[in-house]
Amino acid sequence: MEEFTPENLKEIAPDKIFIPHWSYIIPGEIYKNYECVVFHMTDLPFGRGGSPLQNLITRGYIDTKISALKVADGLDTGEIYLKKDLSLLGTAEEIFIRTSLIISEMIKEIVDLDLKPVPQEGTVTEFKRRKKEDSDISKLNEITEIYDYIRMLDAEGFPKAYLDMGDFRLEFSRASLKTGENIIADVRIFKK
Repeated sequence: MEEFTPENLKEIAPDKIFIPHWSYIIPGEIYKNYECVVFHMTDLPFGRGGSPLQNLITRGYIDTKISALKVADGLDTGEIYLKKDLSLLGTAEEIFIRTSLIISEMIKEIVDLDLKPVPQEGTVTEFKRRKKEDSDISKLNEITEIYDYIRMLDAEGFPKAYLDMGDFRLEFSRASLKTGENIIADVRIFKK
């Protein structure tokens, strides 16, 4: 992120800048001077905003689209180059691995076919970025909800699903849902 500056880009003089897995606002000084393409894990304009994977899973989605869009003023408001299907089954880490492979294909297609972006169509739905405290599973009532919380947060950089017990926190990862409504998972226990 520190190297993503107007000064460094001026030296490189790129035709296009592809920005996968990005969670920060791109300065106007960059996207107004360079064609910047970001990738968002929803079928835009549905799901503009933060934490798309978690917002989709908590809403019960099992698949989505990855949208390649031109960076513009506004959060996820830019024109669309193309969209590709993405399964939301598995852990967050597994989903991100699949996402990376699809994004690589999308970049190649955008470059090889010299795709031009088109305006977004449809009803705008905005997602809110999740906070660390949203990973608390103590108020969930269904075993499948608990499983979804654990798996959707099971990737580097995400606050793990957790339960607080007195002075201790239990963080969950590597969950599998077994028949008979049971979850088997790894648990890390530490003092808060």
